[in-house]
Amino acid sequence: MTIKRILVPVDFSEPSLRALDYAIDFARPLKAELAVLFVVEPIYSITPGDLYAPSAELSALMLEQRRQGKEELARIEARLQKRYGKVRAVLAEGLAYQAIVVAATKQKVDLIVMATHGRTGLSHLFMGSVAEKVVRSAECPVLTMRVPETNKQRRHKRAAR
Repeated sequence: MTIKRILVPVDFSEPSLRALDYAIDFARPLKAELAVLFVVEPIYSITPGDLYAPSAELSALMLEQRRQGKEELARIEARLQKRYGKVRAVLAEGLAYQAIVVAATKQKVDLIVMATHGRTGLSHLFMGSVAEKVVRSAECPVLTMRVPETNKQRRHKRAAR
């Protein structure tokens, strides 16, 4: 199997950025191109007025999320161009797992490298796992990484309880 293109979905969280670092180290000896993907997900509202038409506030929020995503992707792309020249940023919209699978097909990637957030219990039941859905849906291999929590993240969780 030849790996020429690797897709790395990021949500700008620490685990996704660590998976990106891993993907660069993985891609370097293969001289593979990296596509860094950020997905702007739809925002759903529960108010009765929004059931009939999207509100202006939701539209503005989506535009802001898209703008911030583009800016952050541009920063990542510029930083990684210096570190590893074969990088390009991709912005998509939709449900995360579907957008990742569609991008993988469109970009003709040979591998997807992504982090898992390690949700368990009720949050996993209700939210599901994007990585799990990508593994089930993608036509190419998917390398998932469970990035261990840092001490700072553990302290933050304990403080939130």
